[in-house]
Amino acid sequence: MNTKSRILIVDDDVNICELVRLYLEKDGYVVEACNTGSDAMDKFKEFTPNLVVLDIMLPGIDGLEILRLIRNISNIPVIMLSAKGETVDKVVGFRLGADDYMVKPFDPKELAVRVKAVLRRFEGIHTTAEEEVVYPGLVINKTNYTVQIGGNDVEMPPKELELLYFLASNPNKVFTREQLLEQVWGFDFFGDSRTVDVHVKRLREKLEVATGSWRLKTVWGVGYKFEVK
Repeated sequence: MNTKSRILIVDDDVNICELVRLYLEKDGYVVEACNTGSDAMDKFKEFTPNLVVLDIMLPGIDGLEILRLIRNISNIPVIMLSAKGETVDKVVGFRLGADDYMVKPFDPKELAVRVKAVLRRFEGIHTTAEEEVVYPGLVINKTNYTVQIGGNDVEMPPKELELLYFLASNPNKVFTREQLLEQVWGFDFFGDSRTVDVHVKRLREKLEVATGSWRLKTVWGVGYKFEVK
C-alpha cells in the first residue's frame, strides 16, 4: 500500500468526516473532505484522490449522481456510505461502479481496513507484469487497465475488469460465486455473493455487442463461466 495515497471523504456529517480523517491519517493517508454533493466534483478534480469515500445522502447532488460523474472520468476506487441498508441500494451502487459499500453506523476501524484492502487490489492492477487476454472482438489488458469490445474502448470499474479477466483467463471452467469472491475480491471482502451477480449483469450489458463465439454463461445451481464455442 502506498502511504502517500490521497483519500477524499464526501459526507454531510462533519463529525463523521473528522472521525474517518483521524483514522485514515493515522494509517498514513493524505485526507481531504467536503460536505456537499455540489462541492464534491470540484474537490475531486482539485485533489485528484486515489480513493473516494462517498455518502449517498448528500445535500445538493446525491452520492449516486456523484458516482456517475466520477465514473465518466475515472476508474479509481469508490467506497459508498449510506444509512440505508436495503439490498436495492447496494445493487444500485455496485451497478454504477462502486467498489465497496458500508452501512451507517459503521466502525471507522473497519472502514480503514476496507480502504487499505481496496487500494491494495486496485494498485495491484498497475504493478503486475503485462497481462492480456484476447478473443475475437475482445481484448482485456489488466496491466494498462483497458478493455476493447468490438474494436471500441470500453470503460470498466476495477472489479468488473478483474472479474472479466479472471473468467476469460479460464475459459469453459465453472466457478462458484464463493470462488469468484475469493479470486477477484480477496479474503478481506466484507460483502456477500450477490455482489458477483451484480457485476456479471453489468458485464453482460457491455458485452452484448460482441461476437457470438464466446459469452458469460450462468451455470444454474453452480455459478458462472466464460464459455468459448
